[in-house]
Order: sequence, then C-alpha cells, then structure tokens
Amino acid sequence: MMKKKRKVSDIQSVIMTVLSLMTVITSVSMGLLLYNRYETAMRQNDVRDAQNLMETIANSMEQYLKNMRQISDTVNYNIIQAYDVSSPEFNQQLSLLYDLNKDKIQSIALYDMDGELLGAEPVTLQKEGVEVSRQSWFENAKEKIENMHFSTPHMQDLFQDDAKRYHWVISLSRAVEVIDGDSPENGILLVDMKYSFIEEMMDQINDRSRGRYYYLCDREGKLIYHPYANEISNGLFQENSGLASCSEDGIYRNLRSPHGEKQTIIVNTISYTGWKLVGVVMPDIRTDSLEKFRIYMITIVIMLIMMLLVVNRIVSKRISSPILKLDASVTAYEAGEKPDIYIGGSYEIRHLGDSVQKSYEEIERLMKEIVEQQNERRKSELAVLQSQINPHFLYNTLESITWMIEGNRNQDAVFMISELAQLFRISLSRGKTIIRIGDELQHCRNYMNIQKYRYRERFVTEYDVSEEIYPFCTVKLILQPILENAIYYGVGDMDEDDHPRILVRGFKKDEDIYLMVSDNGMGMRREDVENILTDNQKVPKHGSGVGLINVHTRIQLMFGAGYGLAVESEPDEGTTVTIHLPAIPYTKENCELLETPGKPSRNEGEA
Repeated sequence: MMKKKRKVSDIQSVIMTVLSLMTVITSVSMGLLLYNRYETAMRQNDVRDAQNLMETIANSMEQYLKNMRQISDTVNYNIIQAYDVSSPEFNQQLSLLYDLNKDKIQSIALYDMDGELLGAEPVTLQKEGVEVSRQSWFENAKEKIENMHFSTPHMQDLFQDDAKRYHWVISLSRAVEVIDGDSPENGILLVDMKYSFIEEMMDQINDRSRGRYYYLCDREGKLIYHPYANEISNGLFQENSGLASCSEDGIYRNLRSPHGEKQTIIVNTISYTGWKLVGVVMPDIRTDSLEKFRIYMITIVIMLIMMLLVVNRIVSKRISSPILKLDASVTAYEAGEKPDIYIGGSYEIRHLGDSVQKSYEEIERLMKEIVEQQNERRKSELAVLQSQINPHFLYNTLESITWMIEGNRNQDAVFMISELAQLFRISLSRGKTIIRIGDELQHCRNYMNIQKYRYRERFVTEYDVSEEIYPFCTVKLILQPILENAIYYGVGDMDEDDHPRILVRGFKKDEDIYLMVSDNGMGMRREDVENILTDNQKVPKHGSGVGLINVHTRIQLMFGAGYGLAVESEPDEGTTVTIHLPAIPYTKENCELLETPGKPSRNEGEA
C-alpha cells in the first residue's frame, strides 16, 4: 500500500499558524485568569459586603432590642414601682408610655404570679379561657426572675379584638415587684414587640436575585425570621439553622447546605438575646457587575486576538517574504528559466541567496564542461561505429565484384557497381546521420540486389512495409548490417529446396515505428540470443557480425535507451530482429535538432 504523501506548508503559513496559536492561547489564558481573579475578588467582596451589611443590621437590631429593654425598664422602675396598680396615675403613665412607643410595641401587660391581668395598654379585655400562666414567656420569666426573656415570633392571642386581627409579636417578659395596696407582691411584665419591625428590617437586606440571603434564629436554632419561611413550612426548602446557632461569630466557607450545595455562612450574634443573624452566600453568585465584566473581557480578548492576528500577519510576511522570493527564484531556475537568484532580507537570507547564486553558477560551468566532454565523446563513438560498419560492407561488396569479374560476368559486375554507387550515395547523405526511412529502405534494396547476384538468387527477399512510415526519421545504415547477418547466419548456406527467405516488414504503432527483418534460416540458441547485443566474446560473429551491436548502440545514442534492437530466434526455425524507433517526422527542424551535438535524447534515462 502506497504511503500518502504529506502536504508541506510554506514558511509563511507555518509562522502565521504558530504565532496565531500562541496569540489565541495567550489571550484566552490571560482572559480566563483575569476573569477568574475578578470573579474571586467579586465573591470575596460580596462576602465582605454581606458581613458589613450584617454588622449594620445587627447594630440596628441591637439598638431596637435595647430600646425595648429601656421601655421595659421604664415601665418597671418609673411606673410599676412608683405607682399603685389600682391608682389612676398608674394607668395614665402606662397609657402615656404606650402612646410614645406604639410604632414599636404591640401591647404592654402586667400579670400577677397566678396569671391574672393587673393592667394593660392599649386598654382591652383579655380573652376568656386563656391560661397565661402556661405560656412559655410567662414560665420563663417566673423561673428566672432576674433576667429578661425574649420569645420567638408568635401570634398575639391574649386580648379581644373586635376587628378579629391577629398580630405577630416577640414577647419581652420579666419578673417585677408590684405595689398593690400596702403590701408589695411579685408580678410578670410583658412587652410585646411588633414582629413587623424586625421583618421590615430583614426584608430590606434580602434580595433573592443576588445569590445570598439572611435569616434570624435563636440560640436553639429556632427560626425567628427567614425569607423562605413559606417554602420551609411547605417542605420545599430546608435550612441548617442548628449549625449556625451553635457556631461562633465569623465566616464559614465551603459548607454543605441540606440540598448538597456549597455555600458560605456568616454568623453574627445579637446582643441581649443570643439570637444569631446568619448570612448565606451561594457559590454561584452572579452580580450585574460580574456579567458586565465577563462581556467586557470577552470583547477585549476578541479585539486583542484580532489586533495580534493582524500584527502576526505583518510579522510573518516580513520574515517569510525574502525566503519565499528566494524559493520562487530557485523554483524558476529548476524549471529551466534563468532568473537572477533573489538576494535580500536579513543577513542570513542574503548570505543564503548569495551562496545559491554562486552554487548555480558553478553548476552551470561544470555542466557546460560535461556537455562539451560528452559531445566530443559522442562524436568519437559515432565515428568509430561508422568506421566499423563501412569497411566491412565495402570489403564484402568488393569481394563479390572481384568474384564476378574473375568469372567473366562483366554485365553483372557493372550492375553491382551501379547498385554500389547508389548505395554509397545514400550512405554518404552529405555527411548526415539522420535520413528518411524511405531512403534507408532504398539503401536496403540496393544492398540486397548486390547480394542476390553474389548468391545467385539462392534466397528470396520480400518487403511488407507500410508507406506511412517513409517520411519519418531514422539513423542511416541500420538495416544493411541486419540483412547481412540474416544472409551469413541464416539463409546463406541453405539449400534451394529449403526455400530460404528474408522478409522485411515495417509499420507504425501509436507513437513508435517498428522495422523487422525475419529469416527462416538456422536460428540461434537461447544463450546466443541473450548475448548477441553485448560485447560477450562467446557469441560467434562472422563477417559483419559486430554490426548488430553497433546498430543497437547508434540508435540508443541518437534516440535514447528506450529504443534499439530486439532479437528473437529459435534453432532451425529462424531469427527475427526488430528495430524500435520513435515516430519523428523528417523535417528540417527535427533533423537539425537530432544532428546537433549535445541534444537531449527523447527518452534519455529510460531503461
């Protein structure tokens, strides 16, 4: 299986690709790092803002609870301990204090230790069947006399209300000494704070869209306020208030919520009550500024990448342009043109271009020397081959003429001399090596006419040559040596009863021409056929037997290694010699091209 050739990119594409990858990777990495740093800072700032906000709310709530304590202290020390509960001044002072603080408190009530109502503001009737002494705020105050007690939010259900309204309150209860007549006795003071005041305060800081919320619980984890109170009551939301209630003040990161999410918890204790103000910051918090910064960073990164890509293109072009020009000039030179090798750019590229220019000049000089040497060698080889053919042919022909004259066959000798003259006229061809195939065939007929007289027409010569090939080029004197071998090796010594015959054929196939000389003579062994076109001395050669090697070599020298002779033979069956030539029309231009020393062969280098 052939390996797929890998496509090679030019240097500008490589530089541009590398710089672009570095630009994109660097820009995106910097953008991600900056965004991650900004996001971390935003989360830290959000936690810090939440902590600061909680401190503010805690201070406000502590101030509010402090005011409630002050109201409770005022009722205790300035009213209860100063006036008899049955005196008009008691009710008047209690009513006056309530009117001054009614925006913060729902009611003020005084009970004895048995839970009987001694006085209340606003003046109203207590509901029947209400057992005050069993309520938690009453029991806590009764058990711990010296302390104030804050209850969790609950519905006020002590007094009758014609409007059937129910009020959510936080009860502040304490044990007090009550003057009722001459003897003091113990009682329970109840100040119901309006829960709406705390609710409004907490609602102001809770914004569900900011990814954080705040709630309030007591020291046992009971919720006093929660922005998701409805969801909690319906089982749609859970809060781990127990963890916050037992934690010290501070920030607790990476905690797991009941829903399995990571979150940051900020705990702040409310003075006087032990309540815990808790802030919950979710990890996926997204603020408007963070979203804007993300868009801003994406825009900046895209603009930076585009700008750097333009710069990269300019830089890569400046770096690669001299190299590409040098490569283009070298490529043009390799294609056969003669451009000046580009010398420019940086010192290294100029040095490389100068070196290439000098190398090509030296190569051209050496090539000229080699061509001149090859031309001289070729001339000498052609001359030697020609000299090898002509003496053999002339020797054999003159021998035949001498034999005829000695036999008083003067008329035949005259005919042979005439044929010899025509034959030499063609063979000389004004010093040209390339002639028409038609002239070479005429030379062949002249030669065979001479040989028929010598052999007394003991063999027959037949011609089957297409006239289509007559106007094509051939090297002269290529058929005569083959015919000579056909006579000497094949039919020359055969009896007339064996019908000796030589057949000359010629035809054109595609872009090639084939001339074939066949005889029905003695044939050759396989090893002789294999060595006939070599210089192997084991091959017997008679007369002009060297002619086949010479013809084969001359054709290859003229047309290339892809052309020449092919020999087929079987003992006692005959021999066929095939001449393979290129189909080159016989024109003045083609002849000059082929005759020019140092011309490139048509199939030079082919096996």
